[in-house]
Amino acid sequence: MDRLAGKVAIVTGAGQGIGRGIARRFAAERANVMVAEIDEETGQRTAAELADGFGVDVLFLRTDVSDRAAVENMVDVTRQRFGSVDILVNNAWGGGSFSGLEKKSDADMERGWRVGCMSAFWSMRKVFPLMCEQGGGRIINICSLNGVNAHMFTAEYNTAKEALRTLTRTAAREWAGHNILANVICPAAATPAYEAFARSSPENAAELLKQNPMGRMGDPELDIGGVALFLASDDARYVTGNTLFVDGGSHINGVAWAPVPPG
Repeated sequence: MDRLAGKVAIVTGAGQGIGRGIARRFAAERANVMVAEIDEETGQRTAAELADGFGVDVLFLRTDVSDRAAVENMVDVTRQRFGSVDILVNNAWGGGSFSGLEKKSDADMERGWRVGCMSAFWSMRKVFPLMCEQGGGRIINICSLNGVNAHMFTAEYNTAKEALRTLTRTAAREWAGHNILANVICPAAATPAYEAFARSSPENAAELLKQNPMGRMGDPELDIGGVALFLASDDARYVTGNTLFVDGGSHINGVAWAPVPPG
């Protein structure tokens, strides 16, 4: 239970869902964690859970990842508090609408781009010299089957997440010589956002589950967090530039999902 002992991890969007699940797996393996979250209530709650439950050093910092200065400050504060940044997980997402492409506004698309891709670019650029200085590091970016399969009605999310996949692979290629390894997880998880979607659109959620070979959504901590732990650990020391589909097999046949149009 000490696979990340002494390591320092930043996890954005760690207040709930996949971010919280990853943060818990890291803390269970003795990593010290920066809980970067825009929602103070959930962020503080996760930080307290980690500190009380695992006895590691944890810091919560309210972070709006759509703001470059806030993202750069997140990295600075982490280094000041913990002395290093060994693992960076870009997971945060917020906003977006379930609507047809023709109804998306410029603001929808621009916010999706800033939150889903530019935020990771800013944090990756900021940690680069720190990771070089300490002899390497791990970057784990959370992307989505929505982008890979071009699911309907989530254009801002799809485009940002696919751009993030390309950004990750580019970083993996350019930074491999510095022992900075960058990988992507495309998850399918029973997050609060998914559960809210399932309540509001049960027919669409049921259809989505029918196309999952394992017939269920993943657990954020046990299923998704476990793969993030692998990528952050020494077991993945020779893995970079990959996309890991942690989705119960949904990617195998492409999930030809056609939800009922909104409105």
